[in-house]
Amino acid sequence: MQAPSSPPSQPPVQARNPLHGLTLEAIVTALVAHYGWTGLGERIPVRCFTSDPSITSSLKFLRKTPWAREKVEGLYLFMLRETRRTGGKKV
Repeated sequence: MQAPSSPPSQPPVQARNPLHGLTLEAIVTALVAHYGWTGLGERIPVRCFTSDPSITSSLKFLRKTPWAREKVEGLYLFMLRETRRTGGKKV
């Protein structure tokens, strides 16, 4: 006799994850809007932010480079915390 098949597992709900549902493009765009390319390049010194920066070139680099993507996501989370702490004013 076979055991009853279990339903396919659902991915865990990430209601508390501020990155859930955000694209990398949305994250980079928000960081550029907040810090500008110069400020972003100072905080994360990679060539895609400091030398002829663009959203397209940054996305191409970040999708291939996990450590850089982690830094960008971390800076985005930091920006969100600072924005909440200061009541929406740029720091």
